[in-house]
Amino acid sequence: MTATSRGHLAMLLFSALVAGSFSLGSLAANEIAPTALNALRFLIAAIVIGAVALATTGLPRSAWQAPWRYLVLGGLFAAYFVLMFEGLKTAAPISTAAVFTLTPLMSAGFGYVLLKQITTRRMALALTIGAIGALWVIFRADWSAFLRFRVGQGEIYYFWGCVAHAIYTPMVRKLNRGEPAVVFTFGMLIAGLAGLTLYGWGDIRATDWVSLPGIVWITVFYLAIFASAATFVLLQFATLNLPSAKVMAYTYLVPTWVICWEIALRHGTPTGYVLFGVAMTVVALLLLLRNEH
Repeated sequence: MTATSRGHLAMLLFSALVAGSFSLGSLAANEIAPTALNALRFLIAAIVIGAVALATTGLPRSAWQAPWRYLVLGGLFAAYFVLMFEGLKTAAPISTAAVFTLTPLMSAGFGYVLLKQITTRRMALALTIGAIGALWVIFRADWSAFLRFRVGQGEIYYFWGCVAHAIYTPMVRKLNRGEPAVVFTFGMLIAGLAGLTLYGWGDIRATDWVSLPGIVWITVFYLAIFASAATFVLLQFATLNLPSAKVMAYTYLVPTWVICWEIALRHGTPTGYVLFGVAMTVVALLLLLRNEH
């Protein structure tokens, strides 16, 4: 496989793993403060990724030059995750997953500003179709609500988290100085953990860790290992081999994966009208992949 093909495969797996964080996260969001939950997940993820780095590439001194880079990236991703769980307190998993699909459009804009990456006409068309499909899902296929642009509070919180995520993607390529993905990810996790600990120390101390429901621990370990450690490496790898807009294009698959998670967890299935919006996001992904050739 070429490096580009491996980048696409990495993002396909990324989208499937990320989707689980919406369904599981919605079950735990109201049981623990977002900063406390994410500080713990960053800690576990940092231990896992640090062990992998030591066992493979090592942690060379050169990787720690200009540590401010990790603070920037860690701050962006920590902001994304905290705002995600604030949003999941009130927003439905499929709805928040649809908000997530707005990130390719934003990422294309930030990719141009930061890296001068050009978006072709076909890519612009695909991003527009995907954005419309996402909005259709966000407004729950309610045409009157769509026209009024009335959005729930949870979706608004999460939207700003997605802005941070969209900036993060091109920033990885801009700030990476040749460090292996696993090492770069470890540095970002350590910086993110430090920031979350300082910012959320009050919530961390106030959390009754012993009495937390089992779903919180299931969610934390899933998020830390699968939706954090694994996806961080996949995203870092993909961003070094694909344009930012195409990396984030795979987020268009997330609502489809979330529907699968919701069905598996017996939370019901969405209406046909909502499925139409999800189908539009899949069409957007196919257009972007076709543009690759």
